[in-house]
Amino acid sequence: MRIVISLFMVLVATTTVLQAAEKPEQDAPTAADVSYGPFAENVLDFWQAEGEGPRPLLVYIHGGGWTAGDKKQMQARFQPFLDKGISYAAINYRHTGKYPLPAPVHDAARSIQFLRTKADDWNIDTKLIALTGGSAGACTSMWLLLHDDLANPDAKDPVLRESTRVCAAAVGGGQVSIDPKVIEPWLGPNVLKHRMINMAVGEPTIEGALKNYDKHEALYKEFSPYNHLDGNDPPLLMTYGNNMKLPSVSAGHGIHHPVYGVKMKEKADAEKHECYLLIKGVSNSDKYLNANAFLMDKLLNSQ
Repeated sequence: MRIVISLFMVLVATTTVLQAAEKPEQDAPTAADVSYGPFAENVLDFWQAEGEGPRPLLVYIHGGGWTAGDKKQMQARFQPFLDKGISYAAINYRHTGKYPLPAPVHDAARSIQFLRTKADDWNIDTKLIALTGGSAGACTSMWLLLHDDLANPDAKDPVLRESTRVCAAAVGGGQVSIDPKVIEPWLGPNVLKHRMINMAVGEPTIEGALKNYDKHEALYKEFSPYNHLDGNDPPLLMTYGNNMKLPSVSAGHGIHHPVYGVKMKEKADAEKHECYLLIKGVSNSDKYLNANAFLMDKLLNSQ
């Protein structure tokens, strides 16, 4: 009996080793945990693509309500871009639990400026930088896409002299507004139960955020991408789930509700801004089936 058990254990161990050997290892970044700013959270990973001449760059901004999350991700997310000669970066940023707005969004802006300073070292085409991300990462991406350039040519810090503008963004489940006075009429009261809304302005509760709304109104308006869109902005593609039920059924449903995309698309169309909205069974595009197709077109066919 002991011999049989021993043989069985050897077989299990051998199989485990073989399975581990067969599983491909994730490629390490070309540069990992590179500091792009003064805070510990200001780090990014960069994968350099092969190809002739400076390469386009896609930057991933993670979600998590600006309160959590990390730049780590599965290789399947970024490998298709590397295969097409598009370099890739993923960033971390400060969270609102300790650092309310503008910290997480301005950190992301600085990461774009920093990446431009690495153009020669990392072979980046600074005219072809696009953004992607989900949820709060989508909100940040849209804000950067639509906001005026934050470059300060007189800054002592050379990073801050660089442009924050990008050429395109493709995002998923993004908040086009974080203003509670705007989104509650759009989506119903459940959206305000999500901590992203109150913690964005440093309030532990939504009750506190609403009570002190006058104090926070400027931040809510400034960091709502919807308020910055006009006909001169670069192209945007948005994807959402297709639960259109209103009012929203939960905090999670509300904070990622497809009506966000509907509102942004309506404004974009009125402003003659290039904008695509993908909601299965509700809204599609004859030009782009998905976000990857859009990003590859904007990064590879605009050279």
